[in-house]
Amino acid sequence: MKTNLVIALAVGAFVSAMLLAIEPLTDFAYLSLEWPGITVAYFFWGAIGGPAFLGIAISWLVNALIYGLGAFAILSAVKVLRTG
Repeated sequence: MKTNLVIALAVGAFVSAMLLAIEPLTDFAYLSLEWPGITVAYFFWGAIGGPAFLGIAISWLVNALIYGLGAFAILSAVKVLRTG
């Protein structure tokens, strides 16, 4: 269980980093995949009036958690199906 969680969080961080890196290269074609993190960063950043770097960091972190939880669900389902 712990191994699946670590793998899932690593996958989520990688996906989030790749989305952030390819964003300017693809002319923001994948921006819809980043909406959860952007929404949270917008509300949090707007509430505290912080720097743009903090908003980007929050967006990356939230997207990493969301994609990591999705990967965790998939890994858990594969493990259940494999043992069952």
